[in-house]
Parts: sequence; C-alpha cells; structure tokens
Amino acid sequence: MTDPADFTRRTVLTLGSVGAVGSALALAGCMADAPSDTASPNTTPPPTVTDETPAQPSSAPDAPAVGDDIAALSDVPVGGSISAQINGEDALIAQPTAGQVVAFSAICTHQQCVVAAAGDEFHCPCHGSRYDAATGDVLQGPALDALSPIPVAVSGDRIVAAS
Repeated sequence: MTDPADFTRRTVLTLGSVGAVGSALALAGCMADAPSDTASPNTTPPPTVTDETPAQPSSAPDAPAVGDDIAALSDVPVGGSISAQINGEDALIAQPTAGQVVAFSAICTHQQCVVAAAGDEFHCPCHGSRYDAATGDVLQGPALDALSPIPVAVSGDRIVAAS
C-alpha cells in the first residue's frame, strides 16, 4: 500500500480525472435509457382506419349515437311494422313513411302481454288492445297508456339502436 504522503499533485489530478471520466461514462449510459422526442424504429404506428375497420359513431351533436344493429330497412314495409329484439327486449318497429322509422316496447301497457306487429297497427293478443304503429298511441283499450318509445336511427340501409 502506498503512503498518502507519497501522492504528488500530479497523481491526485490523474486519479481525479479517471474518476471524472468514469462518472461521465456512467451518466452517458443512463442518458441512453431516457426518453427522447424522436420515435424509435421499434415504435408501432397508430392504427389507421381502413374499409375493413368498422366506423365509429359520430360525435356530432345532431347525429344519433349508433348502437346495435336491429334490422334491414327493407325488412320493414313502408306503412307497416315488424317485431324485433332491441337490446334483448321485445320491440316493434314501424316505417310510417319511406325512410322514417319508429320503435316501441312490445310490452302491452294493460297487463304486460307481448304485443304483435299487424301492419299499420300493433295488436295485443291477450285482451284486444290496439296501438297505432306510427305513434304507439292506444287506438282501442282496455290499455290506457301508449307503448313506450325506443330510440332508433337509420344508418345506411340498416336500422340501429340510438340514444
């Protein structure tokens, strides 16, 4: 072991320089792991929308939020109606005029029987209540209340749930 008194000024500066270089190299190694503003070659680009990617609902304030597909617009005759399922519930869909689609709960407001589509009306098979297919209003009782409306929209040639 060397006696500390044997160290010369040159020896101390040389050892100090080696220590400083080692510290600088260690810091440089740490900097390699730091994030940078430039993309690395291994970065995956964000997905792009193609014809195969389903379109997302429009967020425009006047556009309905598009939900589950219900039926083809052509399945519902103009002036007529069909039975359907909307969000797992029995529903009735009518097309009072070309391109105008309305939907209602198929549960009778009298005693909760399932109402059937019947052209421009909906008929309850349990007690004879009849409803207007365009409005859901009661045409003949014993039901007193209209059928509950369900929001739907036309998206292209499809009828979809809307909110």
